[in-house]
Amino acid sequence: MQEQTVRGTVKDASGTSLPGVAVVVKGTTRGTSTDLNGNFNIAVPANATLVFSYIGFQQQEVAVGNQAAFNITLQTDTKALQEVVVVGYGTQKKSDVTGAVTAVTSEDFVKGQNTTPEQLIQGKVAGVQITTNGGAPGSGSRIRIRGGASLTASNDPLIVIDGVPVDNAATSGAANPLNFLNPNDIESFNVLKDASATAIYGSRASNGVIIITTKKGKAGQKLSVNLSSQNSLSVINKKIDVLSADEFRDVVNANGSETQRALLGNASTDWQDLIYQDAFTTDNNVSVSGAYKMLPFRVSAAYLNQEGVLKTSQFERYTGSISLNPTFFDEHLKVNANYKGAKTNSQFADQGAIGAAVAFDPTQPVYATNNFGKDYGGYFQWLDSKGLYNPLATRNPVSMLEQRKDRGEAYRSIGNVQLDYKFHFLPELHANLNLGYDRSESDGYTLTPANYAPDASSGGRRTQFEQTKTNELVEFYLNYAKELAGLDSRIEATAGYSFQDFENNKPRFVATNAEGVPLSNVEAGLPENEIYRLRSYFGRVNYALKDRYLLTATVRLDGSSRFSSDNRWGTFPALALAWRINEEDFLKNSNTVSNLKLRLGFGVTGQQDIGSNFFPYLPRYSYSDNTAQYQLGDQFYNLYRPEGYDTGLKWEETQTWNAGIDFGFLNNRITGSLDYFFKDTKDLLALVAVAAGTNLTNELITNVGNLEARGIEAVLNFVPVDTDKITWNVGLNGTYQKREITSLSKVDNPDFEGYFVGGIAGGNDNRIQINTVGYAPNTFYVYKQVYDANGKPIEGLYADVNGDGEFNEKDKYRYKNAEPKVYLGINSDVSYNNWTLSFVARGSLGNYMYNNVYSNNGSYKAFSFSNYLTNVSSNVNETEFDNFQLFSDYYMENASFLRMENISLGYDFGRLFNDAVALRLSANAQNVFVITKYNGLDPEIAGGIDNNFYPRPRVYTLGVNIGF
Repeated sequence: MQEQTVRGTVKDASGTSLPGVAVVVKGTTRGTSTDLNGNFNIAVPANATLVFSYIGFQQQEVAVGNQAAFNITLQTDTKALQEVVVVGYGTQKKSDVTGAVTAVTSEDFVKGQNTTPEQLIQGKVAGVQITTNGGAPGSGSRIRIRGGASLTASNDPLIVIDGVPVDNAATSGAANPLNFLNPNDIESFNVLKDASATAIYGSRASNGVIIITTKKGKAGQKLSVNLSSQNSLSVINKKIDVLSADEFRDVVNANGSETQRALLGNASTDWQDLIYQDAFTTDNNVSVSGAYKMLPFRVSAAYLNQEGVLKTSQFERYTGSISLNPTFFDEHLKVNANYKGAKTNSQFADQGAIGAAVAFDPTQPVYATNNFGKDYGGYFQWLDSKGLYNPLATRNPVSMLEQRKDRGEAYRSIGNVQLDYKFHFLPELHANLNLGYDRSESDGYTLTPANYAPDASSGGRRTQFEQTKTNELVEFYLNYAKELAGLDSRIEATAGYSFQDFENNKPRFVATNAEGVPLSNVEAGLPENEIYRLRSYFGRVNYALKDRYLLTATVRLDGSSRFSSDNRWGTFPALALAWRINEEDFLKNSNTVSNLKLRLGFGVTGQQDIGSNFFPYLPRYSYSDNTAQYQLGDQFYNLYRPEGYDTGLKWEETQTWNAGIDFGFLNNRITGSLDYFFKDTKDLLALVAVAAGTNLTNELITNVGNLEARGIEAVLNFVPVDTDKITWNVGLNGTYQKREITSLSKVDNPDFEGYFVGGIAGGNDNRIQINTVGYAPNTFYVYKQVYDANGKPIEGLYADVNGDGEFNEKDKYRYKNAEPKVYLGINSDVSYNNWTLSFVARGSLGNYMYNNVYSNNGSYKAFSFSNYLTNVSSNVNETEFDNFQLFSDYYMENASFLRMENISLGYDFGRLFNDAVALRLSANAQNVFVITKYNGLDPEIAGGIDNNFYPRPRVYTLGVNIGF
């Protein structure tokens, strides 16, 4: 048979040569692979067909015919990339995963102006709630996986970045512990949700684990440069509805005293207009990646400048990253070295100005030349009967922003070196060493001038702060993976040791006036210098029989210095089973069912994050603040005061059951999953009341009570259209969850109401929520409002809930909760030729909000104070309340919502100028609209209490991406 020699080059879609591509003559064992430049040369028989295969790319077949030279372009196989998920201390094929794990790659990230990493997966993962902490620049989000497992201790998930578990607490002067990480550097998120997946992280895994993997260079990759720029405009889309100046005059004239009427001004000031602005953001990135000989690398740098819609707030960030991934000794030693660093500058606005703008008298001017402003920088301020600034009155919101400086600088770097050595004499055995660190430094100050009204008596005020936090990591583990051909099975075993050291240093500085003179009767306090350590042993075994029956067994032994020697060590085991039904003979050749897997798992995880006190089991003294001093003669002295402690404090433990099914139909054009979970947290770390005169405190962190959580997660992804020109992908996810406190004391007491939480504005130390056995955490505790025949609330009249014929505190009842019963994510992505159109929407059902803005500003009592006036919210026109009704359930509002989170339109020009340049343009809108019955600024506020929330703006973005 006559043969011919053919040659050619294999590249990816961007034109980068691909080394190591397998080139095989179809139907034979004859083959070769491409060299470092992507070139190949092979002798083939007549009428042969060549098959090109490369990991991460779609296989391609090419008939040779009479052609002697070929230029082959392989397309990225996104499905194949998604087949591998990152789990603790390794990776697994998605088909082998036995736990509840969700992977989101950069292809599926939320588009638009995302300044912090967690925004990339908002609405993308079932069971995960990401609630933005307001619209302040650089602010982060509250992340909850399956609702959280604790009551008072942290409910934040453990976050692991390139193998380094990081501290979730930000340093002073940093708005968000994750805002140091550039979202453009992230390759994927892997969310571990159930205990069978998270138990490998033991004592820190009760609230789930998020593993973030950053982008890296690839072997054989040619030099690639990518430039991107996004420029955004943020605008306020809603304000609190308050009385206008004319409406306020009418109310005061009709209801106020002669003294109050005399205080009315002649201005017409919209204070909310004066504190807000349209804000500009620019986000610019450059990255260089490739491979120099056997050294794949990626280097990136970025600059972000984000203005806030609240004037004087701003966030600036400089970031850089380096990733080196060389191999040695014929790829027996793989090195993965990563460094990420950031410097952030924050200008924090006084967010109290938001509430002041709602409440300040709209008939007064911003500036005053009379007695009301002459001593306070020209800003109008309310005075007391002596002609001095009235500290009880609402402050001028413009002065709060313009006269107060609050600056913070933070530096953070995180890096590690991972060594993976494959033994020559036993290639199935790998030794892994991971040396990592995470270091944060911050400093800053607040400064008010001598004519700033609240601080005028002391000549202004200046405070400063510094903080350094370090986190050092040493891990070593062995991994053994072996195909057991005789048993038609596979086994993989991992065993290792981990040591992590955390240190926090925080010096104290004495407060001074604006000129730097120390304030009298004010001392700096004692510096903080605390260290705690975590030592761990862990192991995991994965076993697969006939590629159908899967088992994963995990155990971790953790020892933490945050607990006494009697309670220091905890053991956290897990076991999971799975059955790949589609690999059974009766389904293996099905044209309809492409994937069907049942999963069942159980595990125990722990909780040791109990706040800033690293040693709550030890007796200790703290330095009193300046409101608790002892006077000796004319001198005031701060005191050392003993604190409460619990020598028997121990881990929280959460037992989790998870049952799930993964499915795929029609060659995976329809895929999805359904999971049921049940969590039982025992020995809750909770803040409880202590009897007066005992344990040197009134509240104490101790182990008390149980908390249960259960829910259902559903995911459905499908491809309605898939043609040469049009592709349409749709993703839906929904979660139902319920949490209930099942025990809250060590001794049963039927008369025990519960622990009051949820502080509100109005009155003194009022709390609107309660933790009670048989109810969800943070349930609202209110009076049942009585209405007249026209549906108008009757002031001061509430239902006699307990039926004793009297109205008192015992008539409060537990009503609704801030946690949604159901939350949803909806994603759509349409591609037509070079155009793409996508959107992300999120929904929340069954969550309620306490409208503290209305309750604290919605009565005529709000303005009727001596010597000053305050505005009221417009709902007073509906209620006509004369006095505050803070605990009325009238202010409980259904805050269910549907939010169009993101709409993005892009056009890809492809490669231009002889394939030298790739160009893509995009336009994006975020927070496009919200459908809700809630009357406040935003129905999505963590905790369920709306009290002058920094509004989340609508953001319009234009972006350009250029590749070389």
